[in-house]
Formats: sequence, C-alpha cells, structure tokens
Amino acid sequence: MKKKVFDIALAVIALLMLALPLLVLIVVVRVKLGSPVFFFQTRPGMSGRPFTMRKFRTMTDERGTDGVLLPDAHRMTSFGRFLRASSLDELPELWNVLKGDMSLVGPRPLLMDYMPLYSPEQARRLEVRPGITGWAQVNGRNQLTWEKKFDLDVWYVDNQSFWLDIKILCLTFQKVVFREGINAEGETTMPRFTGTSKQES
Repeated sequence: MKKKVFDIALAVIALLMLALPLLVLIVVVRVKLGSPVFFFQTRPGMSGRPFTMRKFRTMTDERGTDGVLLPDAHRMTSFGRFLRASSLDELPELWNVLKGDMSLVGPRPLLMDYMPLYSPEQARRLEVRPGITGWAQVNGRNQLTWEKKFDLDVWYVDNQSFWLDIKILCLTFQKVVFREGINAEGETTMPRFTGTSKQES
C-alpha cells in the first residue's frame, strides 16, 4: 500500500510539473509523426492481467506494397529515435501509474504473446506491478540478453523495498541523461523474445 501511495503521489507531481512540456510534445509528435499521437498496446500487468499501456508514438505507419508494416528500422524517424533515447516516449505511462496498472518501478511490461514462453522462474516477474523503469533498466536495459533481464526482474521481486525503488529512480535519471543501453546491438530496440534454452528447475 505504501508503494502505491508513493507511486500515485509522485506521478501526480510529475504530471503537474510536466503539463506544459507534455502539451508541447503532443503537438510536435502530431506534426512530425501524424495521428494518433499516442501508441496504445495491451500488455500483461500484475498476475498477467492485461491492461492498455500508452506511450508517445515513435514510428510512422509506413507500409510496403503488400500492405504490411515495414520493419521497425525503416519506420523509425530521427525524431522517434530522439524520443526513445531521451525516454520522453515513456511519459504517458504516468497515467497508467495513476490508474494502478503500473508502478514507477518494477519489471517492464512486455508483450502478451511472450507470457506462454516464460519459464516458471521467469514468470515470477508478474508477481508485482510492471514499472516505467526497473532493476534491469538501470543495469543494461536493451543491451542485456533476455535471460539476464529476467534474472534481474526476479531479483527485484525478491528484494523490492522503498529504498531500492529510490535508488532505481535516481539511477534511471542518470541513465536517461547519458542515454545508456537504449538499443541492443544491431537492433532498433530489442529483438523479440522467442523463449529460452536455459533449463529452470
């Protein structure tokens, strides 16, 4: 309960302080990338319950002659890369925190179709609310392997505390300033998770 109160209080403060920059971003995203301004996607929350996560869009809707969306690398603009590098695309998730879908700190919410691929140990990341930032994000982010990310997520589940959350928030600010760990090598962001060969007991 203390964590939820802390999340909501900080999210309200952040939204009030960022109200004008958010309005400016809405206008700029609309001009640069078109409509809709926000990207909505269903993600698994605590215990795997689905919720709608919102972010600023960072890609165009450019399609090939077959009508299929082009790969991420082709649809990502320089402005979209800036939004991701600065983590400004994540700011709308503060609304998810206010709604109780997410926490400020926790394992990042991944895709719904990854859930059947988790090992029993990896699935423990769903025991807490997903976060805007997390232990994996401040320890390598998208430069980590999926297995290492999940190990760090489960470590957070077992060791979460108020002071650990404060530490992660401070480290997140540092990572954002220095733009560390944004992309996996050779990828626009992170390759899809296709399961792990590591055996879990």
